Amino acid sequence: VFLFLEAMTQAGVDMGLSAEQSYKLAVATFAGGSELAARSSESAEVLRQRVTSKGGTTYAAITHMQEQKLPEHFIEAMRKAEARAKELAQEFGR
Repeated sequence: VFLFLEAMTQAGVDMGLSAEQSYKLAVATFAGGSELAARSSESAEVLRQRVTSKGGTTYAAITHMQEQKLPEHFIEAMRKAEARAKELAQEFGR
């Protein structure tokens, strides 16, 4: 989450926002999405589809991330974390 906050903040600064404005917007984006997910019984996929207007700004960003295989990279990162957790468990005898 913090890595994404860092990246979103930097993107906002690169687009002309102050670091403070950009950080607040990034945090609000995550907070709003997290709150919606916590209160909803719908899947993340359905929620994403509901907030994504075809041809809109979110659509442009998501399309780019999918083209760059961000979901696959994120899944692989989780696998790396799992592998490291198993190594640590062996190392510490658990």
